[in-house]
Amino acid sequence: MIRLNGHNRIAEPLRGGVIALGNFDGFHAGHQAVVGRAVRHARDEGRACIVATFDPHPVRFFKPGVPPFRLTTLDQREELFAAAGADAMLVLPFDAALAGTTAEDFITGLLLDRYGAAGVVTGADFVFGKGRGGNVVTLADHARRLGFFTEMVAPVDDADEAISSSRIRDALHAGDCAAAARLLTRPFTVRGTVQHGDKNGRLLGFPTANIDMGNYLRPRYGIYAVTGRLLNEGSDGRVLKGAANIGIRPSFDPPKELLEPHFFDFAEDLYGQDIDVAFHAFIRPEAKFDGMDALMAQIAADCDEVKALLADI
Repeated sequence: MIRLNGHNRIAEPLRGGVIALGNFDGFHAGHQAVVGRAVRHARDEGRACIVATFDPHPVRFFKPGVPPFRLTTLDQREELFAAAGADAMLVLPFDAALAGTTAEDFITGLLLDRYGAAGVVTGADFVFGKGRGGNVVTLADHARRLGFFTEMVAPVDDADEAISSSRIRDALHAGDCAAAARLLTRPFTVRGTVQHGDKNGRLLGFPTANIDMGNYLRPRYGIYAVTGRLLNEGSDGRVLKGAANIGIRPSFDPPKELLEPHFFDFAEDLYGQDIDVAFHAFIRPEAKFDGMDALMAQIAADCDEVKALLADI
């Protein structure tokens, strides 16, 4: 897949493509419907399909102090867009210039002139332009006058409620991995590089792969059943089963927030490797134990429970 910078003019052969436009964080079932329509339009007309996404998220620009909330990284979105059939990902850097662009200029100056869009597909609730001055009605009006086509894709419902990134975030904050996976169509997955830690897990007999959560949303702190996929060249995409702690590790001083998966029957060196950690089930909240013996006994029990939960994966 080709990654395009939104500051640059799109050239042939991608010029004249169909652009799916949105934030697409998480790329849940509703987002997939939008991109799916764009892909079909593009294939029917022999055009390229380009998925446009904002990075950083507009919320991060306007409210820089909000807690981390991202469900996917750019790399993850690029892979998901490619799997959905798109030809390119267009990254729109959300900066002061873009925030100050009017809806009119966004359409004429960016979508049509810079990107050469023949068509634009969005979700029903998509808004754009300075002060959120543009919406699907604005797009449709300009399409009629300027000769491009636009389509608004209705929300995808789940249990009589529209699927949204907010619902997914709420589910993860509650530790409801099943609900998040249903809305995403896959488990919530954190991608990171394994770093050196304090070696506490190794001392306890349960070595962990320590991962900084970065800009990802923090699920409910606690113990989870997870799978890990090795991403580095030569790893063959192997999938490992394990139990992971996410939180501040209250039994150790000083507290330090980390994602710490322990993979079963695995003793290879993971330091510096990139891995995906997929969250399958919440086991229990984080807890502080009186001593290491009690902690080790609880970890062993957690691992037994996780092995049973992941037996069919």
